[in-house]
Amino acid sequence: RIVGDDDGGKLFTPEEYEEYKRKVIPIRLKNRLYVSWRSPTGMDCKLVGPETQCFCTHRYKQHKTDYEEIPKDRPICVPCRVSRCQCQSYHYVPLNGTQPIRCRCKHFADQHSAAPGFSCNSCSKCSGFHSCFTCGCGQPTYAHETVVETKEERLAQGRPVGQDVPYAAMGGLTGFSSLAEGYMRLDDSGIGAPSTEFLESPVTAMDHPFLKAFQGPSTSAQTSSAIAGGGSNATTQVSQKERSEEDDMAYFERRYQER
Repeated sequence: RIVGDDDGGKLFTPEEYEEYKRKVIPIRLKNRLYVSWRSPTGMDCKLVGPETQCFCTHRYKQHKTDYEEIPKDRPICVPCRVSRCQCQSYHYVPLNGTQPIRCRCKHFADQHSAAPGFSCNSCSKCSGFHSCFTCGCGQPTYAHETVVETKEERLAQGRPVGQDVPYAAMGGLTGFSSLAEGYMRLDDSGIGAPSTEFLESPVTAMDHPFLKAFQGPSTSAQTSSAIAGGGSNATTQVSQKERSEEDDMAYFERRYQER
């Protein structure tokens, strides 16, 4: 996981391995690149990992991911390192189950050239890969973009960066939740659990209707003490809720008997 394909298929000697770690690990800790597939709404629908395939059909770990100095130009290019591959920068394309998605020319993504423009190799009418395949977020594929950014750029947007790790081509993976698609994560940003201050803040009109229905004390300690005192607002609301459900059952039972 540390070396990846940098050994060229030949196992490093212990001395070569230590020298490799001494040279490469500080670069990865300092200049890690975070790669994601982002929707127009700002959601990271796919966080790219080492095994995630590119449009050129090669995986992210087969691209150049280690930079001694991060390029100043934006977007940052992550070219493929496979011999004779025309891919100039990593470009994520989703799958439809296990097979590639189709272009509007009816041919699969892997039937297109990996060179910029992504022209079709199977027909002459296609001006470039353009798919209307709908992502789980509800937006079409062509509306998404592959984003390559630094740690500082992600932090400025309030996005997760995870722990500093020495592993090769980690891309946008910051935890187990990164393996899920964006719409399936409980938190769209993936930043993780909210702070205690946020959880203990008062309920406002902008909160979920369930919370507004029970606008009692927000902390567990306050709730416990209030219930122990008897006659609390929370206890009253719960009892009213129970009575409301009983009234509903009686109403539907009466309607059923009338039929």
